[in-house]
Amino acid sequence: MSSSKKLSQEQAESLFQILKIRFEKHPNRHQGLEWNKVLAKLENAPDKLWSLHEMESTGGEPDVVVLPEVKGLETGGIIFIDCSAESPTGRRSTCYDREALDSRKENKPAANAMDMASQIGIELLSEDQYRALQQFGKFDLKTSSWIETPAAIRKLGGALFCDRRYDQVFTYHNGVQSYYAARGFRGFLRI
Repeated sequence: MSSSKKLSQEQAESLFQILKIRFEKHPNRHQGLEWNKVLAKLENAPDKLWSLHEMESTGGEPDVVVLPEVKGLETGGIIFIDCSAESPTGRRSTCYDREALDSRKENKPAANAMDMASQIGIELLSEDQYRALQQFGKFDLKTSSWIETPAAIRKLGGALFCDRRYDQVFTYHNGVQSYYAARGFRGFLRI
């Protein structure tokens, strides 16, 4: 791991404190799981701490979420998901992927969701994961979040995003090159 992607001991301790406070504030997201078990996993995965730090610094408010019934997030590890009320502020105004960004002739956004997720070391939520997350709160009431898009849709130039309106979770489509100030992305990190 490069030193640029390694947290100092002080940064790690600060991150642990933030995560612990959030963990204790939202026990419904991880019933039956104890903080000490999470902390032990984190201490044994220093390569993941930088990613968690980036999730936090871009406004994601990551927390441990147990979604064993959701494909891709089965039990066995600790899963951190962006739990900010709205799409993370530091990850908004992005088009979907690099190809979409490169295809824009004018008014290009600064970044794209897929590259940002990769740089942070996280994965975009799938539609099932996004919907399951909504059982723990009301997320994206004013914003929306890009989600992992099936290859067949992406091949045709589209991408999917979700939000919550009228107490329902909706999935929509847009051209991959589109971007909006209120659309970002949520991700997850497996430890």
